[in-house]
Amino acid sequence: MGVADEEGAARRFWVKFLRESVFASYSPFIVCLAAGNLELDTFRHYVAQDAHFLKCFARAYEMAEDCADDDDAKASICELRKGVLEELKMHESYAEEWGVDLVKESTPSSATTKYIDFLMATAAGKVEGGKGPSRIATPFEKTKIAAYTVGAMTPCMRLYAFLGKELQRFVNSADHQYKKWIDIYSSDSFEVAALQIEELLDKLSISLTGEELEVIERLYHQAMKLEIEFFSAQPISQKTLVPLSNVHKPSEQRLIIFSDFDLTCTVVDSSAILAEIAIRTAPKVEQNGSEQPIARQSSADLRNSWGALSQQYTEEYEQCVEDIVPSDEAEVFDYQGLCKALEHLSEFEKRANSRVNESGVLKGLNLEDIKRAGERLILQDGCTSFFQQIVKRKDELNADVHVLSYCWCGDLIRSAFSSGLLDVLSIHSNEFIYEGSVSTGGIVREVESPMDKSRVFKDVLESIGEPDKRVSVYIGDSVGDLLCLLEADVGIVIGSSSSLRRVGSKFGVSFVPLLSGVVKKQRDFLEDSCSSSNWKGLSGTLYTVSSWAEIHAFILGS
Repeated sequence: MGVADEEGAARRFWVKFLRESVFASYSPFIVCLAAGNLELDTFRHYVAQDAHFLKCFARAYEMAEDCADDDDAKASICELRKGVLEELKMHESYAEEWGVDLVKESTPSSATTKYIDFLMATAAGKVEGGKGPSRIATPFEKTKIAAYTVGAMTPCMRLYAFLGKELQRFVNSADHQYKKWIDIYSSDSFEVAALQIEELLDKLSISLTGEELEVIERLYHQAMKLEIEFFSAQPISQKTLVPLSNVHKPSEQRLIIFSDFDLTCTVVDSSAILAEIAIRTAPKVEQNGSEQPIARQSSADLRNSWGALSQQYTEEYEQCVEDIVPSDEAEVFDYQGLCKALEHLSEFEKRANSRVNESGVLKGLNLEDIKRAGERLILQDGCTSFFQQIVKRKDELNADVHVLSYCWCGDLIRSAFSSGLLDVLSIHSNEFIYEGSVSTGGIVREVESPMDKSRVFKDVLESIGEPDKRVSVYIGDSVGDLLCLLEADVGIVIGSSSSLRRVGSKFGVSFVPLLSGVVKKQRDFLEDSCSSSNWKGLSGTLYTVSSWAEIHAFILGS
């Protein structure tokens, strides 16, 4: 990704707010641009609006140079300003080539104006109630304004360089309509300019206090958000495949989001959480007296039992996967073969759960301890905010969310989602059996295998109606999710499970980065077709993502 000094402020800020860039990548404008079929009028509008950005940049550089007190910094700013002026000349040539009248289309849009006003205010020293130029008392205060200004410009340069490289992956022929534009922003020379402003930000930040660095961080983040808003605000009249929530028809179709829980939503597997509760709350020595409502093993014995169960599960799981995969990869997607293989895995999962039941390791867990652990459970970054947005817009989107999990204890899942409006999610999992509020060690086993998940998944879909009345998305991370992932209209794989990919590949399943899949579908998309029909289950293709931000951007947009 080629960002400046790993220890510098620019690098830290970019890494911290990298998820924001995903929302630009999945904006209708960028997706259509990548596909090469963005309508020319939309691109013309963008070129005209971007010219306003560049003029604002040139003016901000001029103001920052005036505030800088270091000759090297002044020289760097001057060079960056020259680069912007060159870019403006390039825009003028683009405008002529693509028939854009920059004079006629001279009014900045609302999104463009927001960034211009923000940057000009920052360059004028109007930051967090700070002093304006006329009231600056010392040269150091002027230097701070230079740093603040550069901080508000840096993410735009880095984002353009990032998007240029992203888009370059989709330019697979010389006749791509926007190849020339993409080539410029993916070029080494533009990367050099992005690095140059990042290095300048690092240099200007060295002498700042922690509080002042926090100001720059806020400015950086605000600039990033305004730049994303700029891309998202580009007027698109053509049909697009993103965001998915705009593609499906809420008045006619239900949007159904399914998600696994362990390691899809969570950072730690729930069985480890339950084991920790059991060991932590167990007596030091085994107690069978009347004081204990349910006899329990000692903490030492429990730790040994859990260790043995865990080791046995891992070894047998790996062997089971080895046994079910064919030696050669299928040339075409073999759904029936995969189902037969996963039936064997299902039998293994049931035997493993029986061992847990019989071991007594889940005896004596207090419901309140489980709920507290669930409330403190760390979820994957972006997971909660995604579900909150779905729930918030539930009626508008005509959407439902279902969580399908092997987790032994549904109360743990419900507690994890108990805050932030998420208690309305439908949870499908196993359940502890209690005497009063204490677990007996027994489990109501409802969802313990790939076949069980598939059964629940199909039952939910059938309860909604005919296939044309719904659009389904399944999000998962493991072999246990494989059938549901494939049966959903859109199957999204999060994480990097090697066993999932290995099993899937052996049965002809293709794994495609989600953005690449979206761009390809947009490229092949016919204007008169139904947008949601582009996503259909049992295609044999699953889409991979690296974060919940990607899922959010694809389904809901920015």
